[in-house]
Amino acid sequence: QVQLVESGGGLVQAGSSLTLACVVSGRTLGSMTMGWFRQGPGKEREFVAGTTTLRGSTGYRDSVKGRFTISRDNAKNTVYLQMNSLKPEDTARYYCAAAQGATTALSMRDKRLYVYWGQGIQVTVSE
Repeated sequence: QVQLVESGGGLVQAGSSLTLACVVSGRTLGSMTMGWFRQGPGKEREFVAGTTTLRGSTGYRDSVKGRFTISRDNAKNTVYLQMNSLKPEDTARYYCAAAQGATTALSMRDKRLYVYWGQGIQVTVSE
């Protein structure tokens, strides 16, 4: 059984940094496409960043490009989301998600691709 457990969230001030981590168990991370999604109050769950095994491709939503970085440590079965220069509009519950196999930088944005999801972790950015 595949399990994803997120950590690293919290309450921070605008301009601060946080690093989220997602530990995967039950499957080898190296064979999976991994994504971070977020859902704010009353909003749809949206793609934030993704990484796939296909040539190590990554993808980001426009609003986080240059501020967020997704990375993976296959030896630790862990994927990270480094978030810098946080803004109040980044406030949301952040979810780690996994899909079997490789995909494209375009397809990884579709949440329907992902089979496994973590419980999510709250990130709150104050003014």
